[in-house]
Amino acid sequence: MTDNTKYLTPEKFKELERELSDLKTTKRKEVANNLEYARSLGDLSENAEYQEAREMQAAVEDRIAIIENTLKTAEIVSDHRSDIVSMGSTVTVSREGGSGTQIFKIVGSEEVNTTEGKISNHSPIGSVLVGKKKGDSVTVTTPKGKVVYKIVSVA
Repeated sequence: MTDNTKYLTPEKFKELERELSDLKTTKRKEVANNLEYARSLGDLSENAEYQEAREMQAAVEDRIAIIENTLKTAEIVSDHRSDIVSMGSTVTVSREGGSGTQIFKIVGSEEVNTTEGKISNHSPIGSVLVGKKKGDSVTVTTPKGKVVYKIVSVA
């Protein structure tokens, strides 16, 4: 696994494909219409609508380029069924000295959503979990100091 590889679940891959399609069809047409309208207002040097439309066009084209690159270079991962933590694994951990457990799913940076427990393989906790197995303890360096977690289960 290289640090530059973008990992995506099949669902996220399809979501990005839909977004790309929408950007190339709907959003490009909207921007073109806005540019045409702004040009019709006259003097482009002091035309706020024109400047805004140009900025929107740049943002749409940038997003298209990012998505195309991501889709072209992405590695698709599915839910992983192994004893060792890797991309797609769902890991249950308990904090040393704490009560209860936390569940994390190891995903690529495109899919991070901490409210859903989806953490990046590059995050402080994700990076130390990858390659470990049930029963292992890991130490995570946080702004408040070091935290030790024990891996309760890997799915």
